[in-house]
Amino acid sequence: MNKPVETTHLSRPAFQASGGAIEADAVIVGAGPVGLFQVFELGLLDIRAHVIDSLGAVGGQCMELYPDKPIYDIPAAPVLTGRELTDNLLRQIAPFAPTFHLGQEVTLLQRRADRRFDLETSLGTRFIARTVIIAAGVGAFQPRKLKVAGIDRFEGSQLFYRVKHPERFHGRQLVICGGGDAALDWALEFAGKAASVVLVHRRDGFRAAPASIAKMKQLCEAQEMQFISGQVTGFDVQGGRLSEVKVAGGDGVTRRVPADVLMVFFGLLPMLGPIVDWGLDMEMRQLRVRDTATFETSEPGIYAVGDINTYPGKKKLILSGFHEAALAAFGAAAYVFPDKMTHMLYTTTSPKIHKLLGVETPVFD
Repeated sequence: MNKPVETTHLSRPAFQASGGAIEADAVIVGAGPVGLFQVFELGLLDIRAHVIDSLGAVGGQCMELYPDKPIYDIPAAPVLTGRELTDNLLRQIAPFAPTFHLGQEVTLLQRRADRRFDLETSLGTRFIARTVIIAAGVGAFQPRKLKVAGIDRFEGSQLFYRVKHPERFHGRQLVICGGGDAALDWALEFAGKAASVVLVHRRDGFRAAPASIAKMKQLCEAQEMQFISGQVTGFDVQGGRLSEVKVAGGDGVTRRVPADVLMVFFGLLPMLGPIVDWGLDMEMRQLRVRDTATFETSEPGIYAVGDINTYPGKKKLILSGFHEAALAAFGAAAYVFPDKMTHMLYTTTSPKIHKLLGVETPVFD
């Protein structure tokens, strides 16, 4: 299961500027496949990166929308799932020890007088960056909300759309709504740990991995959890707290289900969010690239790669995003190392790159 990833830190500590801001050579906005590969391409040029994503875990659309569906157009990988692609990318970038700042979105991006950039996130994390690469896909993902009047007052206390600290829900009466991988994964995770687990989905068909569906049915037969076909349409309160949810079934019967925690996994909606306020040239809700030699945006030092950008001939493919990330890294190097010529090196033969990757330089006869 793609559980939240705690913030990981660079092997060499990030410098804390005055006022608590983190000074960074590069900040990547977005931790999907293209954002992860951007870490690698920057790392080959000895540029360490901080990565920010609104989701609580890395992988972007691949992990949130199709973690177990096959992908067929990644070079040298005839077939792999979104989960496998994400795991492989994480292994590939491990030598460069990026810092991930997850579960937060960039709310402020502006130019400083010294030509660097100020960034601030929704959690108050602040950065001063030499360069910024936006790999935000189709935007920051926001959860689809449960449409029950008045239920939103419990969000963050008894109503949750994401799980950051699973141990908080042990021993609780859980009602989990949804029919995808996230809903079933968490239902299976909490079965036997929570006081009760009731899975609610509008129908008895699911959009989850077959193994997860089979395991869920097995647990229901063993009375270790329960499945109800229907939708949450109301709730009851006792002492100011959520105590029950009302589930309207397809059979016309409304059931009252005890609940002190309600988890809802209806999928995610892509929202551009604060990106539209950063003053960058846009076209059809995408960032316009002014130069496909570097994928720089209208603002020097800020780059756009992956599905967030647009230019003549643009193709929304992961493969295209990888290509864009490679060229954007060379563009960013000019800002990070303004007094140094950046040379093209090959991973097969370069001792410098081998040192960065932590591998031995092969000896050829």
